Amino acid sequence: MTTPSTPTSAVPAVQAAESAPGIVAKMSVPTLTAMVVGSMVGAGVFSLPARFGVATGILGSLIAWAVAGTGMLMLAFVFQNLAIRKPELDSGVFIYAKAGFGDYAGFNSAIGFWASTVAGNTFYWVFIGATLGAFFDSFGDGATFLAVAVSTVGVWLFHTLIARGVRDAAVINRIVTIFKILPILVFIVVLFVSFDAGVFADNWTASSYGELGDLNEQVRNTMLITTFVFIGIEGASVYSRYAKKREDVGKATVLGFLSVLSIFALVTLSSYSVVPQPELAKTRQPSMVGVFQSVVGDWGEVFISVAVIVSVLGAYLAWTLMAAEVMYIPARADDMPSFLGQENEHGTPITALVITSLGVQALLALTMFVDDALNFMLDLSTSLALLPYFLAAAYALKLGLTGETYEGVPAGARRKETIVAGAATAYTLFLFDAAGMKFLLLATVLLAPAALLYVKARSEHGKRLFSPTEIGLLVIIVAGGVAGVVGLWTGRISI
Repeated sequence: MTTPSTPTSAVPAVQAAESAPGIVAKMSVPTLTAMVVGSMVGAGVFSLPARFGVATGILGSLIAWAVAGTGMLMLAFVFQNLAIRKPELDSGVFIYAKAGFGDYAGFNSAIGFWASTVAGNTFYWVFIGATLGAFFDSFGDGATFLAVAVSTVGVWLFHTLIARGVRDAAVINRIVTIFKILPILVFIVVLFVSFDAGVFADNWTASSYGELGDLNEQVRNTMLITTFVFIGIEGASVYSRYAKKREDVGKATVLGFLSVLSIFALVTLSSYSVVPQPELAKTRQPSMVGVFQSVVGDWGEVFISVAVIVSVLGAYLAWTLMAAEVMYIPARADDMPSFLGQENEHGTPITALVITSLGVQALLALTMFVDDALNFMLDLSTSLALLPYFLAAAYALKLGLTGETYEGVPAGARRKETIVAGAATAYTLFLFDAAGMKFLLLATVLLAPAALLYVKARSEHGKRLFSPTEIGLLVIIVAGGVAGVVGLWTGRISI
């Protein structure tokens, strides 16, 4: 939500770099850092105040950002190390799962990442609808009939533009970057200028306002939103080919990530400095709008709302391209059915694009039956992204433990990278636990029927369908899918 935050401009930025003469292998550390920041700051940041307000106070938020920051930085290093150790694996995140754990694991990683982007794209449309709902009651919280109808027009408008070859979004990228970073910085500065020491003190643990659960529970309840806003962190390693020096990528990764982490944490803390936690928790999404309006007046509502819509539309373009590629590339590598690898006369992966747009359309229809569509799509997108992240981290750990690709590498470097991979693997496992059984079962509801695509792809190329280990994995996924469907049918799983 490479919710991707979400990788709102990674794809267009890279495409622009590839098409512009003299840019390849010419980027300095500041330029690379700016690209990393641009790829992660997206729509999720605009929902942070209320998502944190409903879960925790200031102390819990500081711990949450420290945990998420450390865990996601370890994951960033994993992708950077994998790019160095396995430079030939450049077909996307799913390829690490395939290389490390077999074809079926790679397939599920690709499906999980694709489904995550589709849910993230649905989140974007609901987010826009909720933003318009502040001005037009008919849009409500972004999941009304009118909101879904307008979003549907948007989905197929973007689909048509992309199908006609609209790929180079360099101009859009620059506009989106300005409109998403500048308002956020204004928000932070204005709120800290309006700092209320009494409100800040009461919000420290928020214990006087009621029971939020113990500190551990509070932190766990923030994990999905902190992960959502960092989806796209794997994009940092993509820029290595454009660097003046390869070591600059590591510097840019750290500087860019710390910059983004600081922005996200400051948005949260500045909100706690002016609005009591109970009011923060009840602020309608996108909550940055309401918080800013409460401080500066009605112009603040328009100011942040325009920023939200411009930023999210730019994010949607990038993520739609990303989602289509996630289906297209495996099809070209015989890991998906061949029909998903078809292109039109403009060179657009048209079948994958159609499937992606239909997926967003289906989830948009679902939002009308979901209690809290915005947060549900955010949590679903994050939960689906956990599988490819976990498998990539586990593959890096496997390489470190077995010594593969470390021939001639100093023992200290291998040990350091193994520890980093182990920490990233542990963090993603913690995120699975934080997501809860509900979203794990919903993920298997999507993964189980997708196995038919895997069977078709294997049959097309005369390959063995499943190894004994893969049969075991299939049984687990199908069992989870059945349990999920039964839970939805009986109401034990609510959406």
